[in-house]
Amino acid sequence: MDKHPSIPGAWAEQHALPNQYASRLLIIDGGSGVYLSDGAGKRYLDCASGIAVNALGYGRDDLAELMAAQAKKLIHISNLFANRPALELADKLCSASPRPADQPWSAEKPAGYFKAVHFGNSGTEANEAAIKYARAYHYRLGRRRKGILAFTGSFHGRTMGALSVTATEKYRKPFEPLLPGREFAPFNDVPALQRKIGGRRGRRYAAVIVEAIQGEGGINAMNPDFAAALNRMCRESGILLIADEVQTGLGRTGTLLASEAVGLEPDIVTLSKPLAGGLPLSATLLSPAVADRVAPGDHASTFGGGPVTCSVANRLWDEITAPGFLDGVRER
Repeated sequence: MDKHPSIPGAWAEQHALPNQYASRLLIIDGGSGVYLSDGAGKRYLDCASGIAVNALGYGRDDLAELMAAQAKKLIHISNLFANRPALELADKLCSASPRPADQPWSAEKPAGYFKAVHFGNSGTEANEAAIKYARAYHYRLGRRRKGILAFTGSFHGRTMGALSVTATEKYRKPFEPLLPGREFAPFNDVPALQRKIGGRRGRRYAAVIVEAIQGEGGINAMNPDFAAALNRMCRESGILLIADEVQTGLGRTGTLLASEAVGLEPDIVTLSKPLAGGLPLSATLLSPAVADRVAPGDHASTFGGGPVTCSVANRLWDEITAPGFLDGVRER
């Protein structure tokens, strides 16, 4: 096969990508709706959505026009300045549910569950930011808490901090030693959780990070009893609760956040994958208690929250939160 991807129907047999990818890759040239197509015009039903990314499908003229219009005005400005699409998106995300554990639950779900949003580029960056914010929170309270508790079957990313709280050994082994102070407990095991963070034992932990539905770990759903135990024990021990909603957030499971369905009440939520409809964008949502203890220079991202990506993310948010949209997701 010709190595050049411009050849119709070609497979990439000789490519300059690292060996972590397959030696033979199918070249996708286009897409429409839920279908992809190669250079020969063969169609494929995309059951993976670009690994949980393309929430609104392929070939959307409205998104292409939105990107082009924003790109003509401003592509990049850095976070030394503000841009309107990012400010608008941050306001929308701060209204996301569920309410953090440090605020009383309200059935009306008014705006203000979260106070601040950090924008990055990927899910692993969002989780890196969450770990940093958790440690900064305790540091500003004068606490020497460094520990992070994660769970068997977890997957939180491939950069060093996120990888440290990813349980699968094959991902971690080549890169050890990783972040010190992280531990793992059995998922959905309330007695084991009690042994880890119950009472005074929990005071060594800065945060617990968990997925409401584990993907990499084998599609394991959190049960409500475990969620309730996490809420209670984290609150009693002053531990921040981080919900990794990178794959499950923004309507994929029929609710805006998967945490809603099991009653999980996180202080920090991480989002990415479908957030900008196929463009790279992540968000780390901070409760007021955490946001109020962030200081200038604690964290930043050169490309995070760019005007083009945030313009698309605003459109995605408006669609998935429109009346009836999530009803259709639950039905399907």
